[in-house]
Parts: sequence; C-alpha cells; structure tokens
Amino acid sequence: MTSLARACAALRTYSNPRMLVMLALGFSSGLPLMLTGNTFGYWLRDAGSSLTAIGFISWVGTTYALKFLWAPLIDRSGPPLLGSLGRRRGWMLVSQIFLVAGLFGMAAWGPEHGLVVLGAIALIVAFASATQDTVIDAWRIETATNDAELGGLTSAYQLGYRVALLATDALILIAAERVGWNASYFACGLAMVVGIAATFIATEPFRADAAIDSQLRQRPLGSFRGIRDAIIGPFVVFFRTHGWLALLMLVTICLYRLPDFIMGPMANPLYHDIGLSKDYVGGVRLTIGLVASFAGIAAGGAFVIRFGTMRALILGGVMQAVAVAAFAALARPAPSLTLFSAVMAGDNFSTSFAGVALIAYMSSLTSLGYTATQYALLSSVYAWAGRMLKGFSGSIVDGLKAGHGLMGAYEIFFIGAGAIGIPAIVLFMLLQGLSRKSREPRISDPAA
Repeated sequence: MTSLARACAALRTYSNPRMLVMLALGFSSGLPLMLTGNTFGYWLRDAGSSLTAIGFISWVGTTYALKFLWAPLIDRSGPPLLGSLGRRRGWMLVSQIFLVAGLFGMAAWGPEHGLVVLGAIALIVAFASATQDTVIDAWRIETATNDAELGGLTSAYQLGYRVALLATDALILIAAERVGWNASYFACGLAMVVGIAATFIATEPFRADAAIDSQLRQRPLGSFRGIRDAIIGPFVVFFRTHGWLALLMLVTICLYRLPDFIMGPMANPLYHDIGLSKDYVGGVRLTIGLVASFAGIAAGGAFVIRFGTMRALILGGVMQAVAVAAFAALARPAPSLTLFSAVMAGDNFSTSFAGVALIAYMSSLTSLGYTATQYALLSSVYAWAGRMLKGFSGSIVDGLKAGHGLMGAYEIFFIGAGAIGIPAIVLFMLLQGLSRKSREPRISDPAA
C-alpha cells in the first residue's frame, strides 16, 4: 500500500462518526478523576482541612485500581432497569446517573458540613467513575472493526480524556475563584450530560453480546460453573490465549509507565524550589503543555495506525524516559522560559504518545466476551507498581540532598527516574521479536 493510500485509510478511520462518540465518552471518563483526586484536595485545603485528613480521603482513588474485582459482573450481567439499551450502554448510563448524583451531592454537602459524609459521597463518585471507565473501555475495544480503527478510537478517547482533565485541573480553579467550589462542582455534574448524550447515540457492540450470550447459555450466571467462569474465566482465557508470554506481557505493562508515576510527586516541588510561581507554571501548562499533549495524542494514534502498536510502544518508551530525565536540566534557580517550555512540551508530548500506545496495546490483548474484566485487570496491573513506588520519591530526594545538595538531588532523581524506563523498552523489543517469530511460517524439510 502506498503512502497516499495509507493516509487516505487513516483519514477514513478518523472521519468515522464513532470517533465523535468516543471523544465524548473520553471526556465523560476523564471528568470525575480530578474531582475526587488533586482538585478535591485543593478544595479541602482551601476550606481549612488538615493535610492528614486530605491524605486519608485521597484513598478513595484506590477504587480505580480495584475495578477488576467487579468487572466480571459487568461482563456477565445486564444493568438494572436499563437492559433495553444493551449490556454496555446500559451500564454506562447507570454509572453516569450515579456520577451526576454524586457530584451534585458533593456540591450540596461540601466540607463545611463534615468530611465523613463528604468522603463517603466522594467514594461513591470514584466507584461510579471506575465502573464507567470499565464499560467505556470495553465498548471502545468491542466496537472497533480492525486494529487501525482501534488505534483511532484510542486516540479520540485520549483527546476527550485530556480535555476533561484540563477542565477539572485548571479551569475549575478559575471558576472556583469567582463562583465558589460548590457551584463549580455542580457545573461539573451538569457537564456529565456530554457522556449521557454519547451513551444514547452510541451503538451497542452486538458481536460481544453474541459471544457473551453464547457463554451464558452454556454456563448460566446463576450456576456454579457460570460464577466460576465470570470470575476466573477471563484470567484463564488470557493465559491460555497468550501462553507463557502472558506473564512477560504483564511484567512489561507494569514497568512501562514507572518513570511518569515516580517523577510525578516531585514535579511541583521542583517548580517551587527553583522559584517558579504558580501563575508562571500554569500559564505554560495551559498553552505549550496543552498543545504538546494534543499533538502527542494525535501523533500516537497516527503512529499506531501507520507503524503498529509495538513500534509505537518502543518509541513512546524512549521518548518518555528522555523527557523525564530532561527535568534534571531544570534543577537550577529561575531557568529560562525557553528551557522550561521545552521540558514541559517534551513531557506532555511523550506522556500522551506513550499513553495512546499502551492503551492500544492493552486493548489488543483482550478476548471478545471477557473484554471488561481483562482490560480492567491490565489497566490495574499497569498502575499498581507506580502508585506504590511513587510514595517513596520524596524520601529519595531527601536522602540524596545530604550529599549532593537539593538541586543535585533533583538532578540525580530525575535522571534515575528516566532510566527506570529502560527495562520496559528492552522487554517490548523482546516481545516484538518473539511476536514476529511466532508469525513466521514453518518450512518443511524437503528431505522428509
């Protein structure tokens, strides 16, 4: 196929109406994340809550890493009262209804009425959000007709997700300054109408329904075999499909985003310690950083379609490692705007590119009929190690500070965080070689 033909094929993929639906669902998926995470902590601190209380309440975010526990129910059962919409769209709408109610509840209650109830409402929002993520991921994978369209849908999902993060991480601060936190959270609840509208417009992936219904006829959910298949079946099928490579895949996925996870908690303290104001950082983040993020998403999706997922993963891993290590160049008082913008742009571009590649790869590993559970497992695996290890980032910098000074400690830390990405790059290169070898046709011995 010529380059022009490939470009036309990519254009047709992106012009598919499902891309717009995916864009809206990506926005709906990303909207609640910060509202129970960093932005929620900002609201609590603004209201005078202690750092200890904020730290405890932040544990509601662990719900996202546990979604594989109830994903089998979503895979095997229809939603209550909304079964006419189909298994995937029905569960989407159920989770979105709870999200709207939860965000309205957070807006109405607020920290001024007590943190226990507010924390409980936030937990409901996080649970509903994790459930929505599980269903939307399943819909994205099952509705794609080929790998190229899956890459395009993944890119559209990431774009919508990033727009939502921008709204709930930056724009909401401007709104809260003018109309207050309660009204801002209420507005975010109203913004969920974007996802609800997309749910009604979306079409149900009937291929997956047929596969699931066939399994349910053989092993009804109410039977012992049905329950066992719903809970254990997705993992058995995953390892049966990929053989011994399944373990290597899981380890590689677990290691891939470690540089981004580990450096994350130290980025903002670095900006503070080198003398950059919040307005300065925010201005660069909302301009150059935003453009770089969108460019990375588009480039990642196009690269997956043009060159394949594995090559995109390797390139994304290299760019991510270099971009994280580049933060060491900022470890000096008042770095120039050019340098800071370049590092910010590189980080946002590489993170977005690598994110699209990883999502496309994990999506390709799922089996029809077990999509929600298997993808929930993979997305949990990729996040667990990073979420656990990033908590030690501050103690590492403090430990290095004694012998190298604060700026020297930052330099060593960020270079080391970037180097942590090398094992995943090597493992993906190994997986690429093994994948090619498995596809090579066997040549029979002519003397036989």
